[in-house]
Amino acid sequence: MDQIKIGKFIAERRKAVELTQMQLAEKLNITDRAVSKWETGKSMPDSSLMLALCDILRITVNDLLCGKVVEMENFNKEMENNLLEAVKEKEESDKRLLFLEITVGLVLLIPLAVSALIVSLTELEEWLQVLLVLTSLAPLLIATPFMIRIEQKAGYYRCKVCGHLHVPRYESVFFAMHFGRTRYMRCPKCGKMSWQKKTLRKD
Repeated sequence: MDQIKIGKFIAERRKAVELTQMQLAEKLNITDRAVSKWETGKSMPDSSLMLALCDILRITVNDLLCGKVVEMENFNKEMENNLLEAVKEKEESDKRLLFLEITVGLVLLIPLAVSALIVSLTELEEWLQVLLVLTSLAPLLIATPFMIRIEQKAGYYRCKVCGHLHVPRYESVFFAMHFGRTRYMRCPKCGKMSWQKKTLRKD
């Protein structure tokens, strides 16, 4: 989606209904700064605000996402394009999140590897060895729940039994046995336990 185009369209429609940025913001219970960011293409309206915004601007959500008033004969085509674009953007966002998870994990493993090397190559007292390993392990342990949250939210898991794609609950991912990004979990559709593989595409 073209945020600049959508932003200009929001500004155009706001002026058409004779509202200032402040007045529009007040109607939506947000700041005028947020409206300014929309209109300059720096951000998009939150999905929870879109229906109210479109109602105020007298447009459809499809118009908003297209950055123009869509004629009825082009409505279905434009809606399909918007849906495809939204799916593509989610896939790209999920890829970035999973890359971030890997990067953070690798960065946090470095101190642990270094401390293990120091312990194996030097003759430190036993309590110092334990302290060194625990100190280097602590950041990884602290970050692990956040990395699991990323893995839970990004993409989907595919049930090996029925093929159902789903986003599991955090607890299911946290406590599941796993090999890489394949986890042994219960499918919410068929109720069977299986090794479910992570996928970014919902097709």
